Amino acid sequence: MRKIELEIVALSHSITQTHSYAVVLGEVNGLRRLPIVIGGFEAQAIAVALEKMQPSRPLTHDLMKNFMNAFNIELHEVVISNLQEGIFYSKLICSSNDETIEIDSRTSDALALAVRFGCPIYTFENILNSAGILLDDPAGKKSAKPVTPTISEHERGAEDDLKAMNLEELTQLLQEVLEQEDYIRAIAIRDEINSRKSR
Repeated sequence: MRKIELEIVALSHSITQTHSYAVVLGEVNGLRRLPIVIGGFEAQAIAVALEKMQPSRPLTHDLMKNFMNAFNIELHEVVISNLQEGIFYSKLICSSNDETIEIDSRTSDALALAVRFGCPIYTFENILNSAGILLDDPAGKKSAKPVTPTISEHERGAEDDLKAMNLEELTQLLQEVLEQEDYIRAIAIRDEINSRKSR
């Protein structure tokens, strides 16, 4: 089967499941999107890597990457290989000492590692056909440029609270949430600080 390359285009609160997130994968040079519901910890792990943040202590996926690097194991690609009863199954395609190994993985963990290693993410046509969404494109053109990965749909009240704070309060709040290791909230605060500094 031909593999189709995907990229992470969005990370947001899930509108279908409370306390869950959705990572949206987009077909490279295509219009199809594949939304996958993931947990909060995994969403945070993906967000930290996307935003190139440096946690004070390594997260589990950072530890896994360090472990793999220490033993000369390379992650070449992630393949979302199956979909059964709404659950996605993935494989890590790794190599060590000229031997290629496929390792079963939860899709959320596989994506968190893919972002850290900078490796491609693939799936198959049948998975995109059954779980994918086709974006409307009135001009009939394919997107030339991928959507910037974003943390969106965060509670509107929280966003309004950030806008009401001054720069000093935002900086202090950023320190507090970083100490609590709430990196998704830290990204929203950092973006608010950066938007004010660029005005």
